[in-house]
Amino acid sequence: MPASLDAPTLAPILGRLHAANAAFAARYPGEGEGRQPVHTVYGGAQLFKATTARNIQKNAIVAMREYAPDFAVFARALGLKGADTLPTTPAAVAALADRIARDPVGVRATNEAAWLAWTVHTRVAAKLDQEAVEDFRIDFEDGYGNRPDAEEDKDAERAAREVAAGMQDGALPPFIGIRIKPFTDEMRARSVRTLDLFVTTLVQATGGRLPANFCITLPKIQIAEQATALVELLAALERANGMPSGALKIELMAEVTQAIIGADGKLALPAMVQACAGRCVGVHFGTYDYTASCSITAAYQTMAHAVCDFAKHVQQVSLGGMGIPLSDGATNVMPVGPHRARDGEALTIDQLMENRAVVHRAWRLAYDHIWHSLRNGYYQGWDLHPAQLPVRYAAMQAFFLDGLDQAAARMKAFIQKAAQATLVGDVFDDAATGQGLLNYFLRALNCGALQLGEIEGLTGLTVAEIRGRSFRKIVEGRRGA
Repeated sequence: MPASLDAPTLAPILGRLHAANAAFAARYPGEGEGRQPVHTVYGGAQLFKATTARNIQKNAIVAMREYAPDFAVFARALGLKGADTLPTTPAAVAALADRIARDPVGVRATNEAAWLAWTVHTRVAAKLDQEAVEDFRIDFEDGYGNRPDAEEDKDAERAAREVAAGMQDGALPPFIGIRIKPFTDEMRARSVRTLDLFVTTLVQATGGRLPANFCITLPKIQIAEQATALVELLAALERANGMPSGALKIELMAEVTQAIIGADGKLALPAMVQACAGRCVGVHFGTYDYTASCSITAAYQTMAHAVCDFAKHVQQVSLGGMGIPLSDGATNVMPVGPHRARDGEALTIDQLMENRAVVHRAWRLAYDHIWHSLRNGYYQGWDLHPAQLPVRYAAMQAFFLDGLDQAAARMKAFIQKAAQATLVGDVFDDAATGQGLLNYFLRALNCGALQLGEIEGLTGLTVAEIRGRSFRKIVEGRRGA
């Protein structure tokens, strides 16, 4: 039977459909191929130095050694699976650690809890030693406060020179930026002046260069026009300082209800991101300001509150597929013991034990919060204290190791499916799912939960394919081969 629809009828319909599909693909390119840090460490601008990341690293390592001297203590503090079955005496723990180090595969088969605890502890220590801080934000907002104008002027210029020195010495983390004050009527002039002084001082000190992955964080955004104003200011700064157009990137912070649903009843974040004119590199959630904007009292302001889950899911729905990385907030209970040695006097056993108990409680809370974020699809969060970093990486690694076998099997099957499709000339159009699976392993690689060789063995991907960070390119490469 002949077809009823002829070419003249089909052409305009399919042409319009093609144009609409192309517009959709441009607006929703899928998850980005670049690296997303697992955390952002915030610190007051008044304290920032070129060596800040290295100092945080040293303090994180000290905290790990003091409060997690072996893998069993660390596992019990965090509540890892099977932690209650681990030995409690140092000698027994050391013997088990030696056995796992010699035969990790064999021990995993017979004592998975011990293998998991040892692996997490070992890899957290290695991560802290190699790259403790992935992202740092020099804070001129809540972590800095309202100070005299002359003082903030000096701190803006001084912090910029410290960043320049850190660039020169190779001391900066892979990601860095500044958080300015909000663009409310009350704070806009101060915010713009700090931005101008910092950027101008920095590029003059570096000959026009910026640190890798540098961005400006705009907190408490309320309306899209605030993002538009920041774009215009950044463009003016680039022209004034001879910088390439678009060099200065923006990170938005959703911290008030109006950033979730606007006055017109529409989702607010898409318009805010669009107002950034291609400069937006992330949207971060501000737990405590947001809960306050919902009239939640301080005693119940927590990352796991239902109003936060709602807002963060709206963020995901609003920005899903747009390639904008999302970040959760921070646990504000610091892992700091109440007792400190004074005048050379050592702490008593009771004081040491109380310190450990306090730190371990704070660690467990942060660990639970991070897992809550991870289960809900948020792979980045804030850290506010060096002693929180061991927990950040432990939670990330435990999370990825827990789902490793299933993810590896899915990835291997997906690669085979893509290869079979290209072999017979079919179109394999589920690259977004493939990229999502690949991102699982890339995040595990970033936080030290897996090494390149392990991913290669588990998934069948080559090291070059993993480093390429793009599932689409993997498929294209295998098609060519």
